[in-house]
Amino acid sequence: MSSVAPFAAEGGRPIFEWRWVERNADAIVTRLLEHVSLTAAALGIGLVVSLALSVVSLRYRWFYSVTLGTTGALYVIPSLGAFAVLAPIFGILSYATVVIPLATYTLLILIRNIVTGVDQVPKEVREAAIGMGFTRSRLLWQVELPLALPVVIAGLRVAAVTTIGLVTVTSILGKGGLGYFILAGIRTTIPNPTPIIVGIVLSVALAVAVDLLLWLSERALAPWARKVRAR
Repeated sequence: MSSVAPFAAEGGRPIFEWRWVERNADAIVTRLLEHVSLTAAALGIGLVVSLALSVVSLRYRWFYSVTLGTTGALYVIPSLGAFAVLAPIFGILSYATVVIPLATYTLLILIRNIVTGVDQVPKEVREAAIGMGFTRSRLLWQVELPLALPVVIAGLRVAAVTTIGLVTVTSILGKGGLGYFILAGIRTTIPNPTPIIVGIVLSVALAVAVDLLLWLSERALAPWARKVRAR
């Protein structure tokens, strides 16, 4: 079996070289773990902040409108612009410069889904819980949020896939995970397709794997949701 694909890119360089993958196996694993780490950090921070803002939004509806407006405005800020603003504050190679914008982009999606999920809890369920003596706080954490879990995880799936794609952009700051290979392949004197393909394929594979993992988590944590959909 040939180690080089039979087709060549412009300039005579092969489209894909398995030898390049073998030589850079350690770097590929390192960058993949970096990609996972940045994604997990952004999602974790985004989820904690979103939960806090959602709790306040559920208590004070005017705050929900303000929160959606603010997070919506932050969501449309170009990622490169966000990195440029934070770089002078935290340093261009700082972990915070990368993670803060990534976490910010998850807020609009997560807050909207958390509040929507809680709002969809049947009224009779709330009344039954209140009749059993549940306080407002206990009602939220033990009844409403657990029942809203399918909608929350649906938002988390969208946020996760979006974040995995955005992490590749941070390669310009030297912390791009798999985006490092895409940038490296473009910056060579003669563009090298192999690292570009590796970066793209592994990013897509990671997004699919994370999405599948979250879907399986929803099925395990909220089995009642499947029965409701089946009716």
